[in-house]
Amino acid sequence: MNKAFKEITKKRRSINFFDTDKDVPEQTLINMVDLAANTPSSFNLQPWNLMVLRNVEEKEKLQSLAWDQPKVTEAPVVFIVLADKKGWEEGHPIFEKNWKEMLKSGSMQTDQRDWFLNATSSFYNWSDDANLAFAAKNTGFFAMSLMYAATSLGLETHPIDGFDHEAVRKEFKIPDNYWVPVLLAVGYKKPGLELHPGKWRKTYNEIVVSF
Repeated sequence: MNKAFKEITKKRRSINFFDTDKDVPEQTLINMVDLAANTPSSFNLQPWNLMVLRNVEEKEKLQSLAWDQPKVTEAPVVFIVLADKKGWEEGHPIFEKNWKEMLKSGSMQTDQRDWFLNATSSFYNWSDDANLAFAAKNTGFFAMSLMYAATSLGLETHPIDGFDHEAVRKEFKIPDNYWVPVLLAVGYKKPGLELHPGKWRKTYNEIVVSF
């Protein structure tokens, strides 16, 4: 067993109170995102983006739309995590870059273009639910990787579900093709903060089912 990864999974906690006097260095933030970029995704389409909020006024606006949770402004950085519902479409810049990279690596051949287009369309464009699931599912993988990457770099995080999705989209001028699955506060634990013991987790036997 990889002891380092085990330690990261055990150490990661959702922190409610951040050190307001300690900023996150830009390079540390870049390293965090670069590590998370190794996350797998459907057809390697990587349908995720981030808005990075450091400005106090922007974070205050976001806090007012996120149940007024103090951690939104206390954390030095907050990500608005974006799931691109159009990430599978022909002509999308990342779709096309992905295609070129697959050709370059030899994992795809030019005569497989139609197959690739038909596969992505049939997987992700047969219903609105499938379209949203494609974006949110893959971006959820990325968000979890961000949290583990943060822990590995000595940072703390808190994923935030409690916010007005449409109001956030409107306030931050987020285009319609994006769903916002989560906000992520990033920073350092408030000095002197004592954490409760880690929450219980389901066991193997509670997770595995049969029907």
